[in-house]
Amino acid sequence: MNVFRPIREGDLPGLVSLSRSTGGGLTTLPANEEFLAGRIYDSVRSFNPRVGKPGAEYYLFVLEDTVSGEIVGTSGICARVGGFDPWYSYQIRRERFAHPPLKIEKEIAVLHLKEEYRGPSEVCSLFLRADSRREGNGRLLSLARLLFIGGFRRRFTDTVIAEMRGYIDPSGKSPFWEAVGRHFFEHDFYAADVLSGLGEKEFIADLMPRHPLYVPLLSADVQAVLGRVHHDTEPALALLRAEGFTPMGEIDIFDGGPLMQAEVSRLRTLVQSRAAPVREVLSTSAEIAGLPHLLANTSLEFRACVGAVSEHPDGTVALSRPQAKALQLAPGDTLRFSPLR
Repeated sequence: MNVFRPIREGDLPGLVSLSRSTGGGLTTLPANEEFLAGRIYDSVRSFNPRVGKPGAEYYLFVLEDTVSGEIVGTSGICARVGGFDPWYSYQIRRERFAHPPLKIEKEIAVLHLKEEYRGPSEVCSLFLRADSRREGNGRLLSLARLLFIGGFRRRFTDTVIAEMRGYIDPSGKSPFWEAVGRHFFEHDFYAADVLSGLGEKEFIADLMPRHPLYVPLLSADVQAVLGRVHHDTEPALALLRAEGFTPMGEIDIFDGGPLMQAEVSRLRTLVQSRAAPVREVLSTSAEIAGLPHLLANTSLEFRACVGAVSEHPDGTVALSRPQAKALQLAPGDTLRFSPLR
Protein backbone atom coordinates (compact mmCIF):
# COMPACT_ATOMS: atom_id res chain seq x y z
CA MET A 1 0.00 0.00 0.00
CA ASN A 2 1.05 3.58 -0.66
CA VAL A 3 0.21 6.32 1.82
CA PHE A 4 0.14 10.08 1.22
CA ARG A 5 1.50 12.05 4.18
CA PRO A 6 3.36 15.27 5.13
CA ILE A 7 7.09 15.17 4.56
CA ARG A 8 9.38 14.74 7.60
CA GLU A 9 12.99 15.75 8.19
CA GLY A 10 14.08 12.12 7.92
CA ASP A 11 12.76 12.02 4.34
CA LEU A 12 15.60 14.17 3.00
CA PRO A 13 17.63 11.28 1.44
CA GLY A 14 14.49 9.94 -0.23
CA LEU A 15 13.52 13.37 -1.54
CA VAL A 16 17.02 13.96 -2.93
CA SER A 17 16.90 10.59 -4.69
CA LEU A 18 13.44 11.31 -6.07
CA SER A 19 14.47 14.75 -7.29
CA ARG A 20 17.45 13.28 -9.14
CA SER A 21 15.12 10.88 -10.96
CA THR A 22 12.97 13.67 -12.44
CA GLY A 23 15.44 14.54 -15.17
CA GLY A 24 15.09 18.25 -14.43
CA GLY A 25 11.32 18.25 -14.92
CA LEU A 26 10.50 19.38 -11.37
CA THR A 27 12.11 22.79 -11.04
CA THR A 28 10.37 23.60 -7.73
CA LEU A 29 12.34 20.72 -6.17
CA PRO A 30 15.78 20.77 -7.85
CA ALA A 31 18.34 18.10 -6.93
CA ASN A 32 20.12 20.38 -4.47
CA GLU A 33 20.39 18.83 -1.01
CA GLU A 34 20.74 22.11 0.87
CA PHE A 35 17.74 23.62 -0.92
CA LEU A 36 15.61 20.51 -0.38
CA ALA A 37 16.49 20.48 3.32
CA GLY A 38 15.19 24.06 3.47
CA ARG A 39 12.01 23.02 1.68
CA ILE A 40 11.41 20.30 4.24
CA TYR A 41 12.06 22.74 7.10
CA ASP A 42 9.58 25.23 5.59
CA SER A 43 6.97 22.50 5.18
CA VAL A 44 7.29 21.20 8.72
CA ARG A 45 6.82 24.75 10.05
CA SER A 46 3.77 25.27 7.81
CA PHE A 47 1.81 22.58 9.66
CA ASN A 48 1.90 24.66 12.85
CA PRO A 49 -1.60 24.44 14.38
CA ARG A 50 -1.64 28.19 14.97
CA VAL A 51 -1.66 29.07 11.24
CA GLY A 52 -5.01 30.73 10.64
CA LYS A 53 -4.75 32.40 7.22
CA PRO A 54 -2.83 31.87 3.97
CA GLY A 55 0.64 33.36 3.87
CA ALA A 56 4.08 32.04 2.94
CA GLU A 57 3.32 28.43 3.97
CA TYR A 58 4.54 25.65 1.69
CA TYR A 59 3.04 22.23 2.40
CA LEU A 60 5.04 19.35 0.96
CA PHE A 61 3.68 15.79 0.92
CA VAL A 62 5.23 12.48 -0.09
CA LEU A 63 3.84 9.17 -1.28
CA GLU A 64 5.43 6.40 0.75
CA ASP A 65 5.48 2.72 -0.17
CA THR A 66 4.58 1.22 3.20
CA VAL A 67 6.23 -2.10 2.31
CA SER A 68 9.65 -0.82 1.21
CA GLY A 69 9.56 2.51 3.05
CA GLU A 70 10.65 4.27 -0.16
CA ILE A 71 9.47 7.72 -1.21
CA VAL A 72 7.96 7.21 -4.68
CA GLY A 73 6.25 10.55 -5.25
CA THR A 74 5.74 14.07 -4.04
CA SER A 75 3.24 16.91 -4.34
CA GLY A 76 2.78 20.24 -2.65
CA ILE A 77 0.57 23.22 -1.93
CA CYS A 78 1.68 26.85 -1.79
CA ALA A 79 -0.73 28.68 0.53
CA ARG A 80 -0.38 31.91 -1.45
CA VAL A 81 1.76 32.60 -4.51
CA GLY A 82 3.73 35.75 -3.95
CA GLY A 83 3.47 35.14 -0.23
CA PHE A 84 7.25 35.01 0.15
CA ASP A 85 8.73 36.34 -3.11
CA PRO A 86 7.29 37.80 -6.35
CA TRP A 87 5.40 35.46 -8.64
CA TYR A 88 5.45 36.16 -12.36
CA SER A 89 3.28 35.20 -15.31
CA TYR A 90 2.26 36.53 -18.69
CA GLN A 91 -1.37 37.64 -18.80
CA ILE A 92 -2.99 37.22 -22.22
CA ARG A 93 -5.16 40.21 -23.07
CA ARG A 94 -7.21 40.81 -26.21
CA GLU A 95 -6.69 44.40 -27.38
CA ARG A 96 -8.64 46.19 -30.10
CA PHE A 97 -7.04 48.23 -32.85
CA ALA A 98 -9.26 50.18 -35.25
CA HIS A 99 -9.14 52.87 -37.95
CA PRO A 100 -12.71 53.67 -39.17
CA PRO A 101 -11.75 55.69 -42.31
CA LEU A 102 -10.07 52.60 -43.77
CA LYS A 103 -12.65 50.23 -42.21
CA ILE A 104 -9.87 48.39 -40.40
CA GLU A 105 -10.63 46.74 -37.09
CA LYS A 106 -8.51 44.09 -35.43
CA GLU A 107 -8.33 42.31 -32.10
CA ILE A 108 -4.84 41.15 -31.18
CA ALA A 109 -3.56 38.97 -28.33
CA VAL A 110 -0.96 40.77 -26.22
CA LEU A 111 1.23 39.32 -23.44
CA HIS A 112 1.54 41.55 -20.35
CA LEU A 113 4.04 40.70 -17.61
CA LYS A 114 2.23 40.25 -14.30
CA GLU A 115 3.96 40.51 -10.91
CA GLU A 116 1.94 39.06 -8.02
CA TYR A 117 2.53 39.51 -4.29
CA ARG A 118 -0.78 38.31 -2.82
CA GLY A 119 -1.99 35.68 -5.23
CA PRO A 120 -4.16 32.58 -4.75
CA SER A 121 -3.19 29.18 -3.37
CA GLU A 122 -1.36 26.87 -5.78
CA VAL A 123 -1.07 23.11 -6.11
CA CYS A 124 2.48 22.35 -7.21
CA SER A 125 5.57 20.09 -7.06
CA LEU A 126 3.84 16.96 -8.39
CA PHE A 127 6.07 14.05 -9.41
CA LEU A 128 5.53 10.30 -9.35
CA ARG A 129 8.32 7.82 -10.00
CA ALA A 130 7.81 6.00 -13.30
CA ASP A 131 7.63 2.52 -11.77
CA SER A 132 4.80 3.64 -9.46
CA ARG A 133 2.48 5.13 -12.09
CA ARG A 134 -0.32 2.63 -11.56
CA GLU A 135 -3.23 1.70 -9.29
CA GLY A 136 -4.44 5.26 -8.87
CA ASN A 137 -1.19 6.58 -7.39
CA GLY A 138 -1.16 9.62 -9.66
CA ARG A 139 -4.69 10.53 -8.67
CA LEU A 140 -3.85 10.00 -5.01
CA LEU A 141 -0.85 12.36 -5.23
CA SER A 142 -2.86 15.05 -6.97
CA LEU A 143 -6.31 14.81 -5.37
CA ALA A 144 -5.35 14.16 -1.75
CA ARG A 145 -4.06 17.75 -1.68
CA LEU A 146 -7.57 18.94 -2.47
CA LEU A 147 -8.99 17.05 0.52
CA PHE A 148 -6.36 18.70 2.71
CA ILE A 149 -7.30 22.14 1.37
CA GLY A 150 -10.98 21.37 1.93
CA GLY A 151 -10.34 20.20 5.47
CA PHE A 152 -8.34 23.29 6.48
CA ARG A 153 -10.04 26.10 4.57
CA ARG A 154 -8.67 28.98 6.66
CA ARG A 155 -5.14 28.12 5.54
CA PHE A 156 -5.91 28.67 1.84
CA THR A 157 -7.61 31.15 -0.50
CA ASP A 158 -11.00 30.57 -2.12
CA THR A 159 -9.31 30.07 -5.48
CA VAL A 160 -6.60 27.53 -6.25
CA ILE A 161 -4.36 27.54 -9.33
CA ALA A 162 -2.00 25.12 -11.05
CA GLU A 163 0.94 26.01 -13.29
CA MET A 164 1.32 23.37 -15.99
CA ARG A 165 4.61 22.43 -17.63
CA GLY A 166 4.78 23.92 -21.13
CA TYR A 167 5.48 22.31 -24.48
CA ILE A 168 9.01 21.05 -25.19
CA ASP A 169 9.90 20.04 -28.76
CA PRO A 170 11.54 16.69 -29.73
CA SER A 171 15.00 18.28 -29.50
CA GLY A 172 14.37 19.18 -25.83
CA LYS A 173 13.95 22.91 -26.41
CA SER A 174 11.13 25.22 -25.39
CA PRO A 175 9.96 27.15 -28.49
CA PHE A 176 8.54 29.95 -26.35
CA TRP A 177 11.78 30.34 -24.40
CA GLU A 178 13.86 30.39 -27.58
CA ALA A 179 11.60 33.09 -29.06
CA VAL A 180 11.41 35.32 -25.98
CA GLY A 181 13.45 34.56 -22.89
CA ARG A 182 16.65 33.53 -24.66
CA HIS A 183 17.12 37.08 -25.98
CA PHE A 184 17.19 38.57 -22.49
CA PHE A 185 18.70 35.95 -20.19
CA GLU A 186 21.58 34.42 -22.18
CA HIS A 187 20.96 31.08 -20.44
CA ASP A 188 19.18 27.99 -21.64
CA PHE A 189 15.63 27.35 -20.51
CA TYR A 190 16.51 24.78 -17.83
CA ALA A 191 19.14 26.99 -16.16
CA ALA A 192 16.70 29.90 -15.89
CA ASP A 193 13.86 27.68 -14.65
CA VAL A 194 16.06 26.10 -11.97
CA LEU A 195 17.20 29.54 -10.78
CA SER A 196 13.57 30.56 -10.42
CA GLY A 197 12.77 27.31 -8.59
CA LEU A 198 15.59 28.03 -6.15
CA GLY A 199 13.95 31.36 -5.33
CA GLU A 200 16.55 33.43 -7.19
CA LYS A 201 14.00 35.68 -8.92
CA GLU A 202 15.74 39.06 -8.91
CA PHE A 203 17.01 38.37 -12.43
CA ILE A 204 13.42 38.18 -13.69
CA ALA A 205 12.60 41.72 -12.55
CA ASP A 206 15.89 43.03 -13.92
CA LEU A 207 15.95 41.27 -17.28
CA MET A 208 12.41 40.46 -18.43
CA PRO A 209 11.11 42.74 -21.22
CA ARG A 210 9.19 45.60 -19.61
CA HIS A 211 6.82 46.19 -22.52
CA PRO A 212 3.91 44.04 -23.76
CA LEU A 213 4.63 41.38 -26.36
CA TYR A 214 2.34 41.34 -29.40
CA VAL A 215 1.55 37.71 -30.16
CA PRO A 216 1.26 38.16 -33.98
CA LEU A 217 4.93 39.22 -34.03
CA LEU A 218 5.91 35.75 -32.82
CA SER A 219 6.37 33.02 -35.42
CA ALA A 220 3.41 30.77 -36.20
CA ASP A 221 5.22 27.80 -34.59
CA VAL A 222 5.63 29.70 -31.32
CA GLN A 223 2.06 31.00 -31.35
CA ALA A 224 0.87 27.40 -31.74
CA VAL A 225 2.46 26.32 -28.42
CA LEU A 226 1.22 29.19 -26.23
CA GLY A 227 -0.79 27.53 -23.47
CA ARG A 228 0.11 24.04 -24.68
CA VAL A 229 1.36 21.49 -22.15
CA HIS A 230 4.30 19.11 -22.23
CA HIS A 231 3.37 15.64 -23.50
CA ASP A 232 4.04 14.10 -20.07
CA THR A 233 1.74 16.69 -18.47
CA GLU A 234 -1.35 15.89 -20.54
CA PRO A 235 -2.75 13.31 -18.04
CA ALA A 236 -2.35 15.81 -15.17
CA LEU A 237 -4.13 18.48 -17.21
CA ALA A 238 -7.02 16.11 -17.97
CA LEU A 239 -7.32 15.24 -14.28
CA LEU A 240 -7.47 18.91 -13.26
CA ARG A 241 -10.07 19.68 -15.92
CA ALA A 242 -12.23 16.87 -14.53
CA GLU A 243 -11.92 18.52 -11.11
CA GLY A 244 -13.22 21.82 -12.47
CA PHE A 245 -10.02 23.68 -13.35
CA THR A 246 -10.20 26.01 -16.36
CA PRO A 247 -7.58 28.18 -18.13
CA MET A 248 -7.09 31.51 -16.36
CA GLY A 249 -5.77 33.41 -19.36
CA GLU A 250 -2.15 33.42 -18.19
CA ILE A 251 0.96 31.47 -19.19
CA ASP A 252 4.35 30.70 -17.66
CA ILE A 253 7.01 33.30 -18.48
CA PHE A 254 9.59 30.65 -19.36
CA ASP A 255 7.91 27.84 -21.31
CA GLY A 256 4.48 29.31 -22.12
CA GLY A 257 2.62 26.55 -20.26
CA PRO A 258 -0.97 27.32 -19.21
CA LEU A 259 -2.11 28.39 -15.75
CA MET A 260 -5.33 26.73 -14.60
CA GLN A 261 -7.68 27.84 -11.84
CA ALA A 262 -10.72 26.62 -9.89
CA GLU A 263 -12.96 27.70 -7.05
CA VAL A 264 -12.25 25.46 -4.05
CA SER A 265 -15.95 25.15 -3.24
CA ARG A 266 -16.61 23.65 -6.70
CA LEU A 267 -13.82 21.07 -6.84
CA ARG A 268 -15.25 17.69 -7.80
CA THR A 269 -13.34 15.79 -5.12
CA LEU A 270 -14.64 18.09 -2.38
CA VAL A 271 -18.21 18.34 -3.66
CA GLN A 272 -18.52 14.54 -3.78
CA SER A 273 -16.70 13.89 -0.51
CA ARG A 274 -18.36 12.73 2.71
CA ALA A 275 -17.25 12.51 6.32
CA ALA A 276 -18.35 9.61 8.52
CA PRO A 277 -17.34 8.03 11.82
CA VAL A 278 -15.45 4.73 11.67
CA ARG A 279 -17.58 2.02 13.31
CA GLU A 280 -15.32 -0.98 12.86
CA VAL A 281 -11.96 -2.10 11.52
CA LEU A 282 -12.02 -5.36 9.57
CA SER A 283 -9.13 -7.81 9.29
CA THR A 284 -8.42 -7.54 5.57
CA SER A 285 -9.28 -5.47 2.52
CA ALA A 286 -10.95 -8.53 1.02
CA GLU A 287 -13.83 -8.04 3.45
CA ILE A 288 -14.69 -4.69 1.85
CA ALA A 289 -16.12 -4.57 -1.68
CA GLY A 290 -16.77 -1.54 -3.84
CA LEU A 291 -15.24 1.05 -6.13
CA PRO A 292 -11.93 2.65 -5.16
CA HIS A 293 -12.19 5.85 -3.16
CA LEU A 294 -9.81 8.47 -1.93
CA LEU A 295 -9.67 7.89 1.84
CA ALA A 296 -8.26 10.38 4.34
CA ASN A 297 -8.21 11.27 8.01
CA THR A 298 -9.23 14.74 9.14
CA SER A 299 -6.14 15.50 11.21
CA LEU A 300 -3.45 18.09 10.58
CA GLU A 301 -1.14 15.07 10.65
CA PHE A 302 -2.80 14.25 7.36
CA ARG A 303 -2.90 10.80 5.78
CA ALA A 304 -4.59 9.55 2.61
CA CYS A 305 -4.68 6.36 0.58
CA VAL A 306 -6.75 4.61 -2.10
CA GLY A 307 -9.18 1.84 -1.19
CA ALA A 308 -12.77 0.68 -0.91
CA VAL A 309 -14.98 1.70 2.00
CA SER A 310 -17.99 -0.09 3.47
CA GLU A 311 -20.89 2.22 4.32
CA HIS A 312 -23.51 1.24 6.90
CA PRO A 313 -27.17 2.40 6.93
CA ASP A 314 -26.57 4.42 10.09
CA GLY A 315 -23.98 6.60 8.32
CA THR A 316 -20.92 4.95 9.81
CA VAL A 317 -18.22 3.15 7.82
CA ALA A 318 -15.90 0.17 8.07
CA LEU A 319 -12.23 0.09 7.06
CA SER A 320 -9.71 -2.68 6.68
CA ARG A 321 -6.91 -2.94 9.23
CA PRO A 322 -4.21 -1.96 6.65
CA GLN A 323 -6.23 1.14 5.70
CA ALA A 324 -6.86 2.12 9.31
CA LYS A 325 -3.17 1.73 10.11
CA ALA A 326 -2.12 3.80 7.07
CA LEU A 327 -4.57 6.57 7.97
CA GLN A 328 -3.92 6.37 11.72
CA LEU A 329 -7.63 5.85 12.39
CA ALA A 330 -9.47 3.88 15.06
CA PRO A 331 -13.18 3.25 15.74
CA GLY A 332 -14.84 6.55 16.62
CA ASP A 333 -12.47 8.64 14.47
CA THR A 334 -13.71 10.46 11.37
CA LEU A 335 -12.97 9.30 7.82
CA ARG A 336 -13.37 11.58 4.83
CA PHE A 337 -13.78 9.82 1.51
CA SER A 338 -14.51 10.71 -2.10
CA PRO A 339 -14.84 8.67 -5.32
CA LEU A 340 -11.44 8.35 -6.96
CA ARG A 341 -12.96 9.11 -10.38
